[in-house]
Amino acid sequence: MKRRITVCGGTGCKASASAKILENFKALTSSLEDVEVAQVGCFGFCEKGPIVKIMPEGTFYVEVKPEDVEELVEEHIKKGKRIDRLLYTNPVTGLHVEDSTHMDFYRKQQRVAIRNCGTIDPENIEEYLAERGYDALKLVLNNKPEWTVAQIKESGLRGRGGGGFPTGLKWEIAAANKAEQKYVVCNADEGDPGAFMDRSIMEGDPHSVIEAMAICGYAIGANKGLVYIRAEYPLAVHRLQVAIKQARENGMLGSNIMKSGFGFDIEIRYGAGAFVCGEETALIHSMEGERGEPTFKPPFPAEKGYKGFPTNVNNVETLANIPVILLNGAKWFASIGTEKSKGTKVFALAGKINNVGLIEVPMGTTLREVIFEIGGGIKDGKKFKAVQTGGPSGGCLTEKHLDMSIDYENLLAAGSMMGSGGMIVMDEDDCMVSVAKFYLEFTVEESCGKCAPCRIGNRRLYELLEQITEGKADMDDLDRLRNMSNVIKDTALCGLGQTSPNPVLSTLDNFYEEYKAHVLEKHCPAGKCSALTQYIIDEEACSGCTACARSCPAMAIKGERKQPHTIDLSLCIRCGACLTRCKFNAIYTK
Repeated sequence: MKRRITVCGGTGCKASASAKILENFKALTSSLEDVEVAQVGCFGFCEKGPIVKIMPEGTFYVEVKPEDVEELVEEHIKKGKRIDRLLYTNPVTGLHVEDSTHMDFYRKQQRVAIRNCGTIDPENIEEYLAERGYDALKLVLNNKPEWTVAQIKESGLRGRGGGGFPTGLKWEIAAANKAEQKYVVCNADEGDPGAFMDRSIMEGDPHSVIEAMAICGYAIGANKGLVYIRAEYPLAVHRLQVAIKQARENGMLGSNIMKSGFGFDIEIRYGAGAFVCGEETALIHSMEGERGEPTFKPPFPAEKGYKGFPTNVNNVETLANIPVILLNGAKWFASIGTEKSKGTKVFALAGKINNVGLIEVPMGTTLREVIFEIGGGIKDGKKFKAVQTGGPSGGCLTEKHLDMSIDYENLLAAGSMMGSGGMIVMDEDDCMVSVAKFYLEFTVEESCGKCAPCRIGNRRLYELLEQITEGKADMDDLDRLRNMSNVIKDTALCGLGQTSPNPVLSTLDNFYEEYKAHVLEKHCPAGKCSALTQYIIDEEACSGCTACARSCPAMAIKGERKQPHTIDLSLCIRCGACLTRCKFNAIYTK
C-alpha cells in the first residue's frame, strides 16, 4: 500500500523547522518506492505545529522535530508502529488521539474555503486538478455569464473581508456596467492584528483563488485580474507566482482558456504596507500609484474603479468559496449557516486560548463552541474575560455573549463585527481599557489622514485613554470618550474611521466598572496599567534574600540581608522585575 507523508509548509510551521523535517523525510525515504513525501499548506492546528500526517491511515503527528524523522521512518513507515509520544494527547482524558477527525479542535469544523489546505501540495497543479480543480471554471465556460452570477446570488455568499456585502449582487452590478475594459481584483491585503486567514489560503491553496478570479472575470466580462497582496507575505507571494505560471502553462490562464475563446490573465501587485489599503477604494488608488486614501462612494468600484473602469473587488476567502459553490450547487451552500449569513467562516483563533489556530465553522456556531470546545478553553485555567472579533474595527464581547450564534447581524447588534475573521481571546489578567488603547493606537498609526474625524478624532480618543490608564482622568472624560466615539462613527469618511471607535464603545458598554476603577480609585483591577500599579512587599513573607533588590533597575528596594525589605514607591518605575524574581510570593500588586 502506497503511503503519503504530508508535512505542514505554512509560515508558522516553516518558522519551526518544517522545511528541515521535509528534507529529512525525502532523504530517508528516497529508496522506498511505495512512499511519497509532500509539502502541504496549513493544517490549522498551529498550536501543535509542525504537523506531519501519514496516509492512508491518517495518523496525525504533532510538534514534530527534525530529529524525530528517523524514528518515524524506521518505526511507522517500515514497521507500521505508531509513535505515541508524537500523537496529540487529549487534555481531559489523557489519551492519545491518532486521527485528527476525533480531535475536539476539528470535530465541529466544516472546511469549505480551506478545504484543500493541509491536503494538497500548493506548488503542484496536478494535485489541485485531482481535487476537481478548474472543473468549476470549465462548468462556467459552458454556461452563460448570467448563469454564474445567478448561482452566486442564490448561494447567499457575502463578502468575507469586512462588512459582508452580497457577493452575487456585487458581481451583478459589475456585469451590468458596460465598458471596453473591466478588472477583477483580489484583495489580499490582510492587515488585522492576529489575522492570518487569507495568508493561509494563498499558501495552501493558491489555485482556488486563481480559478475563482477567472470565473469572476467570465461572469462580469473582465479579462484582467490583479492580486493586491502584502509584501510581508513572501511565502504566499511565491506560491501565487508558481500557481499563476502553472495555470498559464496548463491553459487555465491566457488568451484562450480551455479553447473557449475567453481570455483572462492575472498580475500580482504589492501592497503599500498600510492597513487602510484594505478598503477597496484606497486599494485601487494604491494600485494606480496614488496615495492609499479612500474616496466617498458612490461611484462604487463596480461602476468606476481601477483606471476609471468597472472593477470587482473580493477578498481571498470570498474567492476561495466560489469554485466549490459552483460544483456543489448554490442550494448546498445556502443550506449551511443561518437565514441571513450563509455558508462557513474562517477564523484565526489567537490570544489566551489553548488551541491557537485557523478554524472554519458554519455560520451560527456559538462563541462558546469556538472558544471552549474547538479552542480548548483558556490557557492555564484562567477565567475567560472577553473576545475581540473583527480586529481593530470590531468590539470586545463578554461572557454574556458566549451563547450567541456567530453571524453578521448578531455581531453588529452586540457592538462588534465579523470583519475578516480575527478572533483574539482575553483572560482575567487583561485590562480592557488597555486593550481599547492598543487598538486605538493601531488605528491612529494606520489612519490615512484624509478626513478630520479619523485623523484628529481618534488621536483625541487615544489621548483620553492614555489619561485614564495613567490615573489623570475624571468621570467627565468617560462621557467625552463616548460622545467623541459616536461622532467619529457618524462622520468619518470610510469604514476604517467609522468602525475605529468600536473597541472603545464595546469596552465602555461591557466593562464600565473597570473604567470607573481607573478614574475614581486610580486602580487597574487587572494590574496591567503600570502607572496605577503599586508593588508591595509582605514583610512576613519576605526572607531578605535580596533577589528583588538586585533585580531592581531603579534601586527602589531597600533592606538588609535576611531582613524584610521595603519598596520606595517614589522611586519605583513599576517594571515588575521584583515580582518576577521573588521566589517566596512576598511581592504583590494593588
